[in-house]
Amino acid sequence: MKVVLDANVFISALFTQQGNAKQILDYWQGNKFELLVSLDILAEWNRVLHYPHLAQIHRKSETEIQRLLKLVQKHTTLVKPIEKLAVSDDESDDRYIECAVAGGADCLVTGDKKHLLPIGEHKGVRIISPATFLTLFQFDLL
Repeated sequence: MKVVLDANVFISALFTQQGNAKQILDYWQGNKFELLVSLDILAEWNRVLHYPHLAQIHRKSETEIQRLLKLVQKHTTLVKPIEKLAVSDDESDDRYIECAVAGGADCLVTGDKKHLLPIGEHKGVRIISPATFLTLFQFDLL
């Protein structure tokens, strides 16, 4: 199964030891699904990790952030979308949809109730919440 994670899911998982986002990240780390990213997605994750209010929480140095992103890139499938889409009311969210469509993702997992979740599906890619992901895809980590 191929999955794209919105920044709000991926970054949330880094800050907590429990919850839906953390469980999804654990499944990925357990090779239960293939995580798709693009350079635009990695750039957004980098930008979000530098938000002052988040930097106060994670307290990671620039070196640690770059090491984390390089590790993520090493263990994900890098997709190079060729088609620019205009699907979401938030133009930056289109980068996630572009990656998902170009990579043949089964779903895009997001907590964005305002822009992404209302879309529901685009070109065969389901756009679902973390809770829905966990409900639909019952994995066994053992």
